[in-house]
Amino acid sequence: MVTSWNDRLNTPGINGIKPTPRTVGDVVEGRPMPTARQVDDFIRSIPEGVAMDVRALRTALAIEHGAEVTCPVTIGYHLRTVAEAANEDLERGMTLSDIAPFWRVLDAKTPTTGKLSFGAAFVAAQRKREGLSHNACRPKLGTGFGPTTR
Repeated sequence: MVTSWNDRLNTPGINGIKPTPRTVGDVVEGRPMPTARQVDDFIRSIPEGVAMDVRALRTALAIEHGAEVTCPVTIGYHLRTVAEAANEDLERGMTLSDIAPFWRVLDAKTPTTGKLSFGAAFVAAQRKREGLSHNACRPKLGTGFGPTTR
């Protein structure tokens, strides 16, 4: 049984690219989608002081993992998993530099932020600390973000 957000992030057997379960909008059933672990790895590659909006993250992840698109609902769920797992790590004494900097993707306007168990104030504080604006940028693809560029 999954008992924590870190368990969800690190559950064996779900960390490979999975096929989409159904066709919705631009997401076609059976196409590969990145997992929560892959979202976490990608977010960790975004440099300090650089913001990326969710749409740009979805596009970059699709390209990185050979997918045509990524599901916005699934990516939203994965973003929440990454953020909640990072919060658990902070509560266990890890430092900001040891967790995935999810605030570089999430901001006050991102729907996922409103669902976080620890609220939006932490996200706002980290964005302010890094000098990130309220509007996340969309970096050009191929700018070196992603786990393969570490």
